[in-house]
Parts: sequence; C-alpha cells; structure tokens
Amino acid sequence: MALWRARSKKQERERLAALAGEASADAAVAMEAEAAQAEADAAQAEAGAAQADGAQQPGSTAPDAASTGTAVAEPLDVGDTERADESDITGRLDTTGAVDVDEAPPPPPAPPDLTAAAFFDVDNTMMVGASIFHFARGLASRKYFTASDLAGFAMQQLRFRVGGKEGNVDGIREQGLSFVAGATVEQLTEVGEDIYDELMADKIWAGTRALAQMHLDAGQRVWLVTATPVELAAIIARRLGLTGALGTVAESVDGVYTGRLVGDLLHGRAKAHAVRALAAREGLNLRRCTAYSDSQNDVPMLSVVGTAVAVNPDADLRDTARARGWEIRDFRTGRKAAKIGVPSVLGAGAVAGAVAGAVAHRRR
Repeated sequence: MALWRARSKKQERERLAALAGEASADAAVAMEAEAAQAEADAAQAEAGAAQADGAQQPGSTAPDAASTGTAVAEPLDVGDTERADESDITGRLDTTGAVDVDEAPPPPPAPPDLTAAAFFDVDNTMMVGASIFHFARGLASRKYFTASDLAGFAMQQLRFRVGGKEGNVDGIREQGLSFVAGATVEQLTEVGEDIYDELMADKIWAGTRALAQMHLDAGQRVWLVTATPVELAAIIARRLGLTGALGTVAESVDGVYTGRLVGDLLHGRAKAHAVRALAAREGLNLRRCTAYSDSQNDVPMLSVVGTAVAVNPDADLRDTARARGWEIRDFRTGRKAAKIGVPSVLGAGAVAGAVAGAVAHRRR
C-alpha cells in the first residue's frame, strides 16, 4: 500500500510538472507574439507620424532613424572560473553605454539561427539571490501584504534554497502565489517594472549576461527559465534584451489573480517539460541548444539539451558537472564562501527581517 501511494504521488507530481511546463511554454509564445505585435504597431505609428509631419512641412526631410539601447547595470566583477577563460566574454560588454566614434562600425548581425537557442536559470545564475524574493520585498514595501506574510515567505525561500529537493517544495506549492490573490495582472506587471529597477537591475551577474549576449550575437534566441511568475520573468528578460521567459503560470480570471497555480511551480522536472514544450512550438533542435544553471535541481533541464553549463554551481551540481564533463563557470568573487550558495540566501533572509520590521513599524 505504501509503495502504491508513493508511485501515485510521483505520478501526480509528474502530471503537474508537465502541466506547468506546457502552460509556461504557451505563455512564453503568447508574450513573444504580443511583444512583436506591439513593436510593429509602434513602428507603424512612428512612420505614420513622420509621414504626416513631412506632409505638413513641404520640403522638409525626416530625420534619420538612430538606434538606441539601454545599458544593463552590471556592477559585479567576474570571479573565479573553472575550465573557461572569461576575458573573451567580459570584453564584449559596454557597461557605460558610451559609443566611441573612432571605433570601426560594428559587424552586421548574424543571420537568425532558428534551430538553436539558450536557456538560463535566473536565481543565482543570471541574478544574485532569488528573483521572487526581490519581487516579494518590493510588494511588501507597497503594502500588498503584511509583515508576517513576508517573514513566512522568506522562511519558505530559505528552506527551498538550502534544502532544494523536490520533496521540500510541497509547502511552497501549497502556499503558491496566494500573496498576489486579488491583484490584477496589469497592476503587478506595472509594479514589477519598478521593482526590477529598484531591487534587481544591479544584481545581474555580468559574466552570465555576457554569455547570453554571445548567443544573441550568434543569431540564437535566449530564454530565461525560472520558478518566478512568468509576467515578472518576462520583465527581466525584456530588460536584458533577451527573447522571452518561461516561468510559473499563476491562474487568473478576467485579469485578476486567484492565488492558485496552473499545474505547479516551474521547478525541477517542470523546467525540463517547459523547455521541451517550447522547443516543439518553436522548431528547436534540443541537441543544438544550451542550458545554464547553478542548482542541482535543474539537472533535468540541463540534461535535455546538447550542451549544459554549470554557472556559480552549488556543491552537488559541481560534482555532477565534473562527472558528466559539463563546462563550469563561476563568477563569484569568493569561491570558498560561495560554494554552496547559502550566504546570499541568508543575506536575503536578514533583509526580509529588516523589511518586515519596517513594515510592522509603519503599521504601528
């Protein structure tokens, strides 16, 4: 009987993981299409405005279009590396956004490589700490939930990051995204933009950002893959100039979050399902794709692509990477203190306590 129950529970988890992966892939494709349509509409509107302006001023010529970009804040230095030389990637980034007019014009963009892509985990891979926790801090400061809610959420995140096994996700799964229940998708998307600027922009690993840019320069698409809500993940991806994001899909009815998940958190095997589902929709050859992560939890995702890279790996993933011959890149400045990745989580917990105390003080 116990064995049957264990098998039944495992099958249910697999079903939920597959459902989460399918929902995430659908959301990512839909968001990418919406972004492309919005960009086309904006370009058409701009062209129409320029044409109308030219008609009102005979003899005048429209100004040349100038390409612009937003520099990504990347204050972190590239740290220790293993089996890799970072000089070839960090030199490609222009962290100031300045343009040297004496330099030769940049080479033309590479033709699109439609069957290859890269997938990046976010927490401690692309960004220092947990993105969902940074988001929760921002919501707490805006009084979306109470100090005790934030303290409980911080403890769940700490257990999740330190324990990190599939069985440890049950409590977080049950809690789901209940703290956003009743808020609208539009509200949280707008707030997410501000929270990214306040709490996330300066936590991007420069080395990992450079790896993503290498794929973009090769004409490949790049997606984030994270347990963070897909709407927030999409904001991070857009701010970094990436293609899109696979994330946890929170159920909404008429544009209002219910606090329940569609399937499960995009974690562990769910990430592998999401990558496979997106590859099927986008016509990707997974053997030509690359995946990056810091966590042993993401071995399922790393195993479905042709090239796996361990970035800032925890101890278990480092061992797995060495055993399987995967590349390892470590951008942390203090190897001894950062091997397991716990210090950044403990630091986040300390911040959670401070924020919770501040919120409680304001309520008094």
